[in-house]
Amino acid sequence: MFKKVFIFIVLIGFALILVESYNFTGSGEELNEIATRYAEKGPDEVGAANLVGAVLVTYRGLDTLGEVAILFLAASIIGFFLKVKLEEEKVPRKVRKTSEILETASKIITPVIFLFGIYVFLNGHLTPGGGFQGGAIIASGLVLMLLANPIKKVNHSIISIVESISGFAFVFLGILGIFLASGFLDNSFIGLGDFGKLLSAGAIPIIYIFIGLKVGSELSGIVSNLQETQKEEI
Repeated sequence: MFKKVFIFIVLIGFALILVESYNFTGSGEELNEIATRYAEKGPDEVGAANLVGAVLVTYRGLDTLGEVAILFLAASIIGFFLKVKLEEEKVPRKVRKTSEILETASKIITPVIFLFGIYVFLNGHLTPGGGFQGGAIIASGLVLMLLANPIKKVNHSIISIVESISGFAFVFLGILGIFLASGFLDNSFIGLGDFGKLLSAGAIPIIYIFIGLKVGSELSGIVSNLQETQKEEI
């Protein structure tokens, strides 16, 4: 009886939270003061056609840095708990043989997925997408490659190097914004260029490159750790 009452109270509380959240956000027909500021001044200040992405890496750059840090922490924890013991590494893994269709498709599609992921974060300041999305796409290509070849080994050293350099470069670009512009991750320390062109929006394309590489390497590390600890019998 007590358990049912407790569940009922939790559901009521959750419903009240949803109602309050709906009332707080309103109907969405009008922009609030902050959103209006972004919409009116953003294109001129950041020079990016994709204003949503530009807000995340400039005005709210500290939030993005925190999200990347959380992802790094999650990847580190997963790697710690899924680390294969030395004596287990000598035991041959027995996995199911993949189909010829999957192997062939992987050889053709995986490079395309990697290329599309690079395209997404290179054009994140122009079209919907950016570093997080591009990095996730790259990691999905690794998933397909490992599904087609389950015994394939992933070089963790390269993943760690790419992740470390990308994270350092991301923070370094943010610091450059403090000294060369008006704040952390201010992209205007590089010329904004012509609006809507590939070489525009200041440092945002460079920031997206490092975010994409960092997110892609972290997610790839998680996937490879899961793959190495899989002991699937035939």
